[in-house]
Amino acid sequence: MEHRYFVYIAASKKNGVLYIGVTNNLVRRMYEHRSGLIEGFTKKYNLKTLVYYEMFQDIDKAIAREKILKDWHRDWKIRLIENTNPEWKDLFNSILF
Repeated sequence: MEHRYFVYIAASKKNGVLYIGVTNNLVRRMYEHRSGLIEGFTKKYNLKTLVYYEMFQDIDKAIAREKILKDWHRDWKIRLIENTNPEWKDLFNSILF
């Protein structure tokens, strides 16, 4: 069985508050964010829009990438998002595979 892990960025709005996370089920995790099911940072700042994600087959590589992205300057994160999603569209529907 193939394992899939995702590093993702959720946003409150274009150029708004950003959250970087890692999960093995991006659909479920974004549903949790969008529904406000989990207390904490993402609920407090209304982080419901999936604006960027990367897929990995190795959890260690996914976690390492998450840590790298979290250490980046904000403008680097925005540039990363805008390179693949310049309009900051919600990518949630594109991940419903």
